[in-house]
Amino acid sequence: MLLLLRIIVFVIFSTINLYAENLKNCEWDNRKGVPCIVVKKTPNTSEYSEIGINKIVISKKEIDNLGVVDVNDILKNISGLDIFQSGTKGQTTSLFTRGSESNHTLVLINGIAINDQSVTDGLHDFGQDFIQSIQAIEVYKGSSGAHFGPSAIAGAINFITAIDYTNNYSTNGFNGKNNSFSVNYTKITDNDWHLNLKSSATLSETGSAIAGGSEYDGSENFQLNFNSEKWINDNLKFKSTIYSRKTVADYDNSATDETGFVADNKMYTIQSGLEHVSKTNENDLTFHYHNYDRQYENSGYLDEYYSESLVVRGESKTKFSEKISFGLGSEYKYDWGSFENRGSYTASTKGHMSNLGIFANIGYKLNESSILSVYGRSDDHNTTGGNQTYKINFLKFINNFEYNLTHSTGLRNPTLYELYGSDNFGIGGNTGLNPEKSKTNEFSVNYKISENLNLKSTAYRAQVYDQIETNSAYSKHENKLIDINQEGIENEISLNRNNEKLSFYNIFSKSRKTNGQAQSRRPDFSYGLNYSITKLSSPIGNINLNLNYKHTGKFIDWDGSANSKQKSTDLLDLSLTKNLNGNIFSLRLSNLLNERYEKPATYHQDGRQIRIGIKSLF
Repeated sequence: MLLLLRIIVFVIFSTINLYAENLKNCEWDNRKGVPCIVVKKTPNTSEYSEIGINKIVISKKEIDNLGVVDVNDILKNISGLDIFQSGTKGQTTSLFTRGSESNHTLVLINGIAINDQSVTDGLHDFGQDFIQSIQAIEVYKGSSGAHFGPSAIAGAINFITAIDYTNNYSTNGFNGKNNSFSVNYTKITDNDWHLNLKSSATLSETGSAIAGGSEYDGSENFQLNFNSEKWINDNLKFKSTIYSRKTVADYDNSATDETGFVADNKMYTIQSGLEHVSKTNENDLTFHYHNYDRQYENSGYLDEYYSESLVVRGESKTKFSEKISFGLGSEYKYDWGSFENRGSYTASTKGHMSNLGIFANIGYKLNESSILSVYGRSDDHNTTGGNQTYKINFLKFINNFEYNLTHSTGLRNPTLYELYGSDNFGIGGNTGLNPEKSKTNEFSVNYKISENLNLKSTAYRAQVYDQIETNSAYSKHENKLIDINQEGIENEISLNRNNEKLSFYNIFSKSRKTNGQAQSRRPDFSYGLNYSITKLSSPIGNINLNLNYKHTGKFIDWDGSANSKQKSTDLLDLSLTKNLNGNIFSLRLSNLLNERYEKPATYHQDGRQIRIGIKSLF
């Protein structure tokens, strides 16, 4: 089947002028569309206000070298992030940042929040995110509410779907039962329009989601991403993105093997806007729309959850002088949703909400060794009223040491579901909910041991209060009086030398309620090692090698009857890629140690797996 698809694609695209020779191994001038010259960089006018942000960027090249298909395989090896997937590929997946709740990590596409308002607590399902449409991933660790808005209490993940100027198609086979296929095509028109189309299909069937189950809980994921841009003049650019995905998966909703349980999840996003750039100023105006349509077939019953979101966002960044940078913006968001339940409890509800956010930041270079940055944001929500968040960051350089001290606040407004929703167990919404709030203190020391060797240590403590949960009678959502304390120490030593990168990290974290009760799915300890080398000599020529190892400590989780302690795990992944005449061949060995484990409890994870792939340029 895969061979047939490759033949069809080759025949179709061989008849079109693709500028193939120009597209191979070259960079583009993003203003003029001329191949093989240096890409023009936009000035960083927010230099001082953003310098203290804990940000990690995973580029397209790094993603390709890992030989992965889904986002989980990338995020799981970042310190402070823990992935919990309810079974195999395509199943419901949650991410926990630094021991915080999974819905305290804001997820964005090109800087606009896309957390699903129709789910119970507004968390993002990472099990449906595959990398074929993603150009880069930005990971922000630490409280970022004043920077990105509500729900970024613990951090944020930003998926970038910018234009990919390399035409290609790729195939991957995963132990014969997990297969993917993708196509990327870019065209530059005579009037300098840049047009890019990405599409992919991923099929997975590796067994039951439940440990010991007999039913195959497979999944199908389809993605389509269209990007366009045009420089109207030397300073003004129009850009747009259309992104859609559909995932159909068999699932098990409890600790038992359940047949006839099928989830059909669809997501659709449209973005368009203008970007203006000058030597001292950056202006951005974005219009955004997305919707979620989730249907669950459960023993003959069909439940449906639907939500729509409209966002208008504008931001201006200015560099006043060599010492001061300033940013100002506003964002309006309107959400609407409906909830249909046809199980043992039948209900039909709907509702809407709106939020207006106004935000500003200033960065001030106090002297040659000190920088102060301040973020402030005010949000006016139609049910929770007005709330303010802020972030103060002080950065100090002394010899080879960099000291960073941060104090910040955050909030999470209730979702549409928490306000108006209901489920087949009779849990209803509550329009009287207050937002969840947080206070976070963070201190880091970065020591540049040498030109290539770096040591960083970060200590943090956060308090979350007014947590939204279901009440003891499981009849509605309410704000809990018990606060949650999160604290930890994160250490990393990294070596970057020529074409070789090596990093080792460990993190000690603790997430407890004020009554002493430990939070579920929060390992207290983890450590890992990431190693990569490009152009490694081998009998078949130069290859790229990536090695990722992670130890995750014990944690408690619900096993179907009570909270139980789950064992620690040791996961080792190895990726090899080889560029041969414009074709990139990849070999990936996942869970090389064949670790048998459940994460979360009762949901088994894949043992040793082998993926072989090819990415061909045309």
